[in-house]
Amino acid sequence: MATKRSFFDRLSGNAAVGDTFDSFDDEMPIAQVKQKDQKKQAHDLIAKIPAEDDFPSDGEGQLPVDVHQTANDIIVRAFVAGVRPDELNISINRDMVEISGSRMEREQTSGSDYFTQELFWGSFSRAIMLPQEVDVEASSANAKDGLLTIILPKLDKARQTKLKVKAG
Repeated sequence: MATKRSFFDRLSGNAAVGDTFDSFDDEMPIAQVKQKDQKKQAHDLIAKIPAEDDFPSDGEGQLPVDVHQTANDIIVRAFVAGVRPDELNISINRDMVEISGSRMEREQTSGSDYFTQELFWGSFSRAIMLPQEVDVEASSANAKDGLLTIILPKLDKARQTKLKVKAG
């Protein structure tokens, strides 16, 4: 009769000479272990999908953005298809950009006539904390083909200005 090894022996890899034991799951066949792992992976994947409760209850959507930098600028890009430039509000301060607007459905369709409804209609906003201070006055925004691009020049903190003192 084979004796069951202790947890410590299994964990540390201590094995008696001639012992062919190499699994921590000695009571569970390999097929059941794989099936258990597959169920866990499926559960983890489903858990990442946002539920309706995860969205703001006020009906406002959050605008997805890309933010990257070059040597001199911080660039923010967002898809705003279906939104006219005059319907966008962009507010910038030295360390934050806030984009808000509204995308209204041009035609009304009843819910029962939809096969799939994934587009977001309504107001949206996004506040982006910037990794570095920017020059608010020199910033620019452009919307072309549904892509909003905001260019925010970085402030050069190392740059120095010499002031002349006036007498008088």
